[in-house]
Amino acid sequence: MKILHLDTNHSLLIEQLQHAGFENHEDYTSSKEEIEQKIALYDGIIIRSRFKIDQRFLDAATNLKFIGRVGAGLENIDCEHAEAKGIQLIAAPEGNRTAVAEHAMGMLLNLMNKLSYVDQEVRQGIWKREENRGIEIEGKTVGIIGYGTMGKAFAQRLKGFDCKVICYDIKPNVGNEYATQVSLQELQEHTDILSLHTPQTDETYHLINKQLIDGFAKPFWFINTARGKSVNTHDLVEALKSGKIKGAGLDVLEYEKSSFENMFSDNELPNAFKYLITADNVLLSPHIAGWTIESKEKLAQIIVDKIKARF
Repeated sequence: MKILHLDTNHSLLIEQLQHAGFENHEDYTSSKEEIEQKIALYDGIIIRSRFKIDQRFLDAATNLKFIGRVGAGLENIDCEHAEAKGIQLIAAPEGNRTAVAEHAMGMLLNLMNKLSYVDQEVRQGIWKREENRGIEIEGKTVGIIGYGTMGKAFAQRLKGFDCKVICYDIKPNVGNEYATQVSLQELQEHTDILSLHTPQTDETYHLINKQLIDGFAKPFWFINTARGKSVNTHDLVEALKSGKIKGAGLDVLEYEKSSFENMFSDNELPNAFKYLITADNVLLSPHIAGWTIESKEKLAQIIVDKIKARF
């Protein structure tokens, strides 16, 4: 079987596939249109997020048997059309769940203890203690929206903090020993800290919006290590200004391109983003929650193992 690699990944991916008898070709620079001209030659492709695998691309891939996505989500693939053509979709959410969970926890601890903010103060010779008292996680209720692989990993990390963890998911019976599944209304009633772990779908676009935020009974901290387009940034900013959201840790932004490699298509910063980069109670990172040294290897290994098991 011939495999076309469209993004660079850990070297073990090609090495182990080669050893297993697969023929590997690499093309990290050609345009999507150029790839379409030769995609019929391949049985499989491996991609991160370089471009969208749409219906036109899939129709050109007449011999394609699988798509390996070295990551958790499949939003850059027309999954319905791929499955209709009998193409297997292989992702690796297990590969970066630890990285995402630890990053979310780090953001939460940073926010509630104002670590980035006070670090900058001390560097400027400002020594304020009373004004910078932190808030403890102990005794709080953490609400998780989206209780799949990532949500469960985050809940597991909360086990030692002596807090209550509840979750909401559109799928039934996903709660476990780390979180109790509740209705969305119950989650909104009790949550002090909200962490988002949903995939990017039509249903989750702008899921976090004014209506949802206003439905929470208490002001809350918000962490998003999932997908930027699941949050209406304008509504988030308004909630930060009003105090409805006490602070936000954002690893992802709705302004990101679909490749996740760049943020803006031009040099004009949206007004909501201008606010985020000046707010003391906002922590930002460039979509790196699942981007650790270890996760790079784990993601590649999981994709290799799944391909070998199926083919």
